[in-house]
Amino acid sequence: MTRRLALAALALLLAACPRLDPMQRQAKVKAYQEAPWFDDDLGMRQPPAGTVPYGPLLPPAVATGRGADGKPVALLPVKVDAALLARGRQRFDVHCAVCHGLLGDGQSQVALNFSLRRPPSLHDFRELPDGYLFQIISEGFGFMPSYAGELSVQDRWAVVGYLRALQLSQHAPADQLPPDARRRLDEEK
Repeated sequence: MTRRLALAALALLLAACPRLDPMQRQAKVKAYQEAPWFDDDLGMRQPPAGTVPYGPLLPPAVATGRGADGKPVALLPVKVDAALLARGRQRFDVHCAVCHGLLGDGQSQVALNFSLRRPPSLHDFRELPDGYLFQIISEGFGFMPSYAGELSVQDRWAVVGYLRALQLSQHAPADQLPPDARRRLDEEK
């Protein structure tokens, strides 16, 4: 009995061994490796025409920021909650605040060193649709590069959501403030 158990354990160990796994030994090209059998020696190739990506597809409004009519969506097409805004703040602080400032007002140490044109205040874009802001983050605008490589689709929408909250926080009418915030504001005057 113990001999059978030992053989079964040995078989399981050998089956889990990567050197014995035929998928590990097959001819393949890993990302960024050379492939001498192609004319350009590049191993990373475009997928063949007609292939379908693996995984769930995002609705076009979420993936592109555009509605069915091709125009930017007016409001975020994702659920806005505290977790999304917290993620948006974290991503904004890392990627956006460097140039646009922590308040989004275009005031940062980096912005002071721009010689041609400083980054704009993001508060000037309160009237733009959310989808347009998503497109700017995705595709870039003017001197700002695309951040599609650094921010996932969800993170880009999180940044747009946080930016809207930031804009609201900086432009809220005084009569809409909670009593304690209103009192502090009155004391500062």
